Amino acid sequence: MSGVAAALQSSSSNSRATVYDRLKHMVPRLALRGQAGVCVAAFMRKEGVRYAKVLQPSCDSARIEHDEKDPTFRPHVAIAHIRSRRREPSDRGILQPIHINAGTSRHLTISFDGALVNARELRGELLAQGHRLDGDRDSELLLKWIERSCERDYWRYGLPVNYETVFRDIDDRIDGAISALLLDGEGNLVAYRNRCGLRPLETMQADDGFLLFASENGAFAGLQGKTKQLLPGHIKYVDGTTGSCVDRSVSRGRYNAKLCAYETLYLGNPDTSIEGQSYFETRYNIGVALGRLVAQRLQEEPGSAPTIVSSMPHTGGPYADGLFASLRDYGLLSQRREVVATQFPQRTLIGAPSERKSRISQKYHVSGTNLGDTTIVIVDEALIRGDTSRTVTNMLLAAGAKAVHWAIGSPPVVAPNYYGIGIDTLDELAFWQIWKRLPPEQRTQSLRFHNIKPNTLKIIESNIAASINAATITYLPFSLLVSSLPCRQDGFDLSPFTFEMPTPAGQKRANQNLREFLAALPYSESIPA
Repeated sequence: MSGVAAALQSSSSNSRATVYDRLKHMVPRLALRGQAGVCVAAFMRKEGVRYAKVLQPSCDSARIEHDEKDPTFRPHVAIAHIRSRRREPSDRGILQPIHINAGTSRHLTISFDGALVNARELRGELLAQGHRLDGDRDSELLLKWIERSCERDYWRYGLPVNYETVFRDIDDRIDGAISALLLDGEGNLVAYRNRCGLRPLETMQADDGFLLFASENGAFAGLQGKTKQLLPGHIKYVDGTTGSCVDRSVSRGRYNAKLCAYETLYLGNPDTSIEGQSYFETRYNIGVALGRLVAQRLQEEPGSAPTIVSSMPHTGGPYADGLFASLRDYGLLSQRREVVATQFPQRTLIGAPSERKSRISQKYHVSGTNLGDTTIVIVDEALIRGDTSRTVTNMLLAAGAKAVHWAIGSPPVVAPNYYGIGIDTLDELAFWQIWKRLPPEQRTQSLRFHNIKPNTLKIIESNIAASINAATITYLPFSLLVSSLPCRQDGFDLSPFTFEMPTPAGQKRANQNLREFLAALPYSESIPA
């Protein structure tokens, strides 16, 4: 759960803007992808590669250290990494882009978004060949594979690197979700998206001579030029000397992009679009669909307490806007008001349980007053573990709310995610904590996941609501999610809700995770075919 961006200025450009200016434009628009720091690697001829941190005093602006400390350093290409908080304690304080062979012509640095599902096997193979790894980060692992190929086939012979061949070998070996930007010691830039396409990578040929890359096209808002996505299993190579640019397939077969659903529902900037439909529109429409279901539940509630529709910051706003509009259409009086605020922007999704619990309690607080005897509907894009929603519910009840309802803009999250989101086991998911308490017949039926019968889903909703002290929880039915997405169902990885993983290694790992989970219970269940 990170972001990448790059800017390259052609020799023919007469723009007064710099590559740093372009990164400062794009980075704030990728802020939802990670709030734990941004770093930049930049190349200038005769000066080589330098590294700097990005300073972000607000979500709308950014400053880069080099711009202020050394204005004479004017690179023609730079890459950035928008970093999310990592689970591993060993990663604290370590920012991408990471690099090797610093200060030499063999210098390589990479910005990386995603995860390698078969990282253990890849790491074992490198170690068996005598290669050294400093940590367990997937970004370092991918960079070491690139270095290995460069050394074996090119550097030792004094040959220029053929990155098409290098990445074809890598694309054959890795299983996971990758988009990456590689900058070498000669100023050459390689953008790479692996064959499954779960992590997007967009490009813009700007009218003023800049070539731009970003994790999503919302980063280009306000700039003029032609945009397109880098296709799965492709690289785009830009020669650091001539500026020539080529797009090459590095996969043995042809693959269609299968975008991770979290991109649309959670990670992406609302301005980002797919097939002409923005993420804001998709999220708003999901809120409208939820409104009908929530209206039915509110109409069943006794009393006439005023209803407040609020969102979970900073991603739930469009969902809440759509739900509020829908409630009005059903004749329910309500007001749209934010009652939850945050102390800091960092997400609480990723991290060790004790660390997450501490951050959750510090991050959220009640905004405003006059919550006495109110009914509050909190709209969020997903309910994953339930610890955040429990904390927020208790805060609102303590502030005087009569009842707190939750409207969730997705179906129940039933599967881990091994592709860079930070959900690794079944045990941590609210669905499975409740599932263990269900009667045998309902447990078996629930293993149909996105095809759960409505009455069984209502029982699960009721139990999860009780576990977080909420009056009700309303999940978005799977069929409504599919109909709200901007393209066909097979264009998205919906594994969080279906348990159908997008890669063979991911499915194998998920099935093993489920078998271990079931085997640890005092009863046994069969895995559905």
